Amino acid sequence: MTEVMADVRQGHPPNAPGRIGREEALRFLETGELLSIGRMADRIRRRFHPDNRVTFVVDRNVNYTNICDSKCSFCAFYRDKGATDAYVLSPDEIFNKIAELVEQGGTQLLMQGGLNPELKIDFFEGLFREIKKRFPAIQNHSLSPAEIVSIAECSGLGTDETVVRLKAAGLDSIPGGGAEILVDEVRGSIAPNKIGWRRWADVMLTAARLGMPTTATMMFGSREKPADIVEHLFRVRELQDDGGSFTAFIPWTYQPGNTELGGTTATGVEYLKVLALSRIVLDNIPNIQASWVTQGAKMAQVALFFGANDLGGTMLEENVVAAAGCSFRMSREEMIALIRGAGFRAAQRTTTYHIIREFLA
Repeated sequence: MTEVMADVRQGHPPNAPGRIGREEALRFLETGELLSIGRMADRIRRRFHPDNRVTFVVDRNVNYTNICDSKCSFCAFYRDKGATDAYVLSPDEIFNKIAELVEQGGTQLLMQGGLNPELKIDFFEGLFREIKKRFPAIQNHSLSPAEIVSIAECSGLGTDETVVRLKAAGLDSIPGGGAEILVDEVRGSIAPNKIGWRRWADVMLTAARLGMPTTATMMFGSREKPADIVEHLFRVRELQDDGGSFTAFIPWTYQPGNTELGGTTATGVEYLKVLALSRIVLDNIPNIQASWVTQGAKMAQVALFFGANDLGGTMLEENVVAAAGCSFRMSREEMIALIRGAGFRAAQRTTTYHIIREFLA
């Protein structure tokens, strides 16, 4: 194990013999000692990011609709069309939210919502063109692969054509939401109406071919087994090897509150072990993001010593995780203080990890 991990730390290229394999990764996850795995991940983080800098982006999640035909059992956010609290935001409501983001120095818009069959390609093309016209400096980092497939199917289009048209209208990059676990047996158990893992992957590779940055995510702690977590990580690594454009990987824990699926969430120890393993396995993705939204500020600080180098967005607004009863909030000032409190240099970045401003002590 020591020799393999020494090779990993040397940054071996894709498919090199020194890369960690599935069997060893599963051993780490099932029987590995947390602090030992954390130290490995921390050494790899420092190799990727030797500047002792932790980054974040000032952003806003705009959940444009909560009407969703997918009805995933783990989701507390979705509503049926006829529900009293179902909604679709108007363009003006969306523009006002973006204007507030700009006023606070934000640079990233994350628009995500339910799979609403009434919202076809023309809705998004018109909206994205107007966003780009009104807010040219904002990075439109929006729509998960599941949303894009839904838009394509409701509009009678192919997925590739849909991505091309959305990009032309002003979609800049694609977040990795809706990945959950990239194993169809698990997906069929918790989200039987959602796309399979290969269609998720196809959207991401299409975006990469078009020069669009993407991210990859993982929601764990629902019904998957340790081998499914490992398989997810390796499928992400293989997609990146095959031409993917993932700039970051973001694992987070299932939040059971107010959901049909119910159950319990993963422990802090389980979160840190999966986070650390992500840094070890994903040797071709530069950034690992800690999920303060689901873990809170203190655990996010600890995560910076278990492989994470980024804290994601300040999230001026977030509704999906909040619907499950998890409502941590953080201002830019609190984010900076959190990073400094852990002994790192804080820096505000763009979606694509360009440093906008470094906050010196």
